[in-house]
Amino acid sequence: MIFTFFKYLQPTNYFGLIRYDQTFAFPKVDALPKETIQQLEKDEGFVSEKSKAYDLSWQALQKGYIGDAETYQSFEQLPLADEYRFLHKYFHPVWCVYVLLLRLFSFKNPFREISAYLKGRKTQRSQYLQSPLLYPAYENFQSSLIESKPFISIIIPTLNRYTYLKDVLKDLEQQDYSHFEVIIVDQSTPFQSEFYEGWNLDLKAIYQEEKALWLARNRAIQQSKGDYILLYDDDSRVDPDWISQHLKTLDFFKAEVSSGVSISTSGAEVPQNYSFFRISDQLDTGNVLLNKEIFKTTGLFDRQFEKQRMGDGEFGLRVYLHHFLNVSNPYAKRLHLKVGSGGLREMGSWDAFRTKKWFAPRPIPSVLYLFRKYHGNHQARLALLKTVPPSIIPYKFKKNKLMLLVGAILSVFLLPVIFIQVYKSWKLSSKKLKEGDRIGTF
Repeated sequence: MIFTFFKYLQPTNYFGLIRYDQTFAFPKVDALPKETIQQLEKDEGFVSEKSKAYDLSWQALQKGYIGDAETYQSFEQLPLADEYRFLHKYFHPVWCVYVLLLRLFSFKNPFREISAYLKGRKTQRSQYLQSPLLYPAYENFQSSLIESKPFISIIIPTLNRYTYLKDVLKDLEQQDYSHFEVIIVDQSTPFQSEFYEGWNLDLKAIYQEEKALWLARNRAIQQSKGDYILLYDDDSRVDPDWISQHLKTLDFFKAEVSSGVSISTSGAEVPQNYSFFRISDQLDTGNVLLNKEIFKTTGLFDRQFEKQRMGDGEFGLRVYLHHFLNVSNPYAKRLHLKVGSGGLREMGSWDAFRTKKWFAPRPIPSVLYLFRKYHGNHQARLALLKTVPPSIIPYKFKKNKLMLLVGAILSVFLLPVIFIQVYKSWKLSSKKLKEGDRIGTF
């Protein structure tokens, strides 16, 4: 971690891991272009010069630096006061208290911890998201990649959503880039073969009797003809320039992955942290364009996540570890309808941490499998501490700060039940780890 305390608040963040080529994502400040450094704010309040440099590196990555500057291969230990200053600068005060309590309960020196925490409270909260790094040349960029017309395979798994799939295909018919095929892996009951007749598309429908999302995507990738794979969902809507914006971004940044953004309300603004180009710390298989060559290096999707959660997160992490450039693309957006029937809702759960039964595993075992496999048991436990208490409240209240507090309080009273749930999940994830991954080769 560039700042050690970051591990408490985002214990399973991609950028906390060193990549297979022994580099981190954070650029060295002295290697950044002058025009980038001019848009960063040096914080003289840090005690250590190294902390000041790390803070600038953090800013650069978070504000959207995408370039070939040399990155760090290791990080030095920083003064305690600087660690708390970093927390207060970028995170809500509640989370700063949370970290302090974790440190105190871990038998750290209380005088040093409280003193450093109190010094950090004087730090002004950063508004870095309001001044992202901009790429004005993008607007008028003439993409040679688009002009070369690479063939794209759009892959859509579907399950009992013909009503919504109809609109999906209509949107694809309206795309201003037309050199693509559509491969639909249909797991619906009953299968309606006549639905796929009459479309003005290079359309191939594959019926799959087994209801398995990652099997469907792997199967379609293996049968695809495209140079690029565009993964999409069956309950989404997109604008006519959706494909061309993905391609343009790949070309502009010389990237291997373009991760589009999702909004859940028509006409809604793109969330602030997704409103500008930046190196992506996630991969959403409902809206992402990838160079097909990636699968030869990383393998396909891990079927240990079948009927569970975070299979796309695991694949995205593999993409990051292999140092493929994954750009968060605000222009390739989709409206994700998140309809209440069909799709993943019929195969598992939308939520990784909320259970439907009192003594069901919490979180879903595949989540702990992912955390433990790549981040280790310690980071997995930190992730449980941060995510399980808020999951006590219903999904619809997950952004309500008051209800999150209520959930944290309730978790104290429900501790015996939660302990059983987490124990079950941990045990089942251990079984997955023992079995090993189920990543197919391409």
